[in-house]
Amino acid sequence: MNVWLWGATALLLGLVPCAWVALRASRIDALVGLQTAGTITTLTLVLLSQGFERASYMGVALALPFLGFVGTLLISRFMGRHL
Repeated sequence: MNVWLWGATALLLGLVPCAWVALRASRIDALVGLQTAGTITTLTLVLLSQGFERASYMGVALALPFLGFVGTLLISRFMGRHL
């Protein structure tokens, strides 16, 4: 294990509060928790790519922020009346 993998493990612990907010809070707060979880997941994937020394894994980490942003827009569009 190197420092990149330790950092990725530490970032994964940051998903626990995001999941708690997404499950227990109001809908708008849950949307914020979901967006924050996407950011943490992206950073974790970048660290895993560096930790395993595989540049090909970086493609997933670079595609995830764009897909997460579009997903947040779609969720807010469909749930617009309830937010």
